[in-house]
Amino acid sequence: MAEIKKVFTPEFRNRLDNIIWFNSLDESVIHQVVDKFIVELQVQLDARGVSMEVSQDARHWLAHKGYDKAMGARPMGRVIQEQLKKPLANELLFGSLVDGGTVKVSLVNDALEFEYLSEKEAAMH
Repeated sequence: MAEIKKVFTPEFRNRLDNIIWFNSLDESVIHQVVDKFIVELQVQLDARGVSMEVSQDARHWLAHKGYDKAMGARPMGRVIQEQLKKPLANELLFGSLVDGGTVKVSLVNDALEFEYLSEKEAAMH
């Protein structure tokens, strides 16, 4: 509370109804946030006939990259956008996933690696 008094004027503080303190997120909660983003992306991919498999190592890496002690899980959306959605976009529009298929996401040398399988290839696996 002392920090709030230092930073904000009395006029501003009087406009506040409540002050809510947030604890740091537990690692399991961070992984749930990653899973939420993956499920949302899978719904979008389902509409295009694409299934996605994300390894546990890749999920853990995304959780680590998308969490910041000061910001919480706020950076997660950007990490998912940059690390998952952007690489998939080109394949969905012009590459091997145009007609559907499967993408397998794994972690190799501290980076996400994508394996794209057409519908025919996915059916054979």
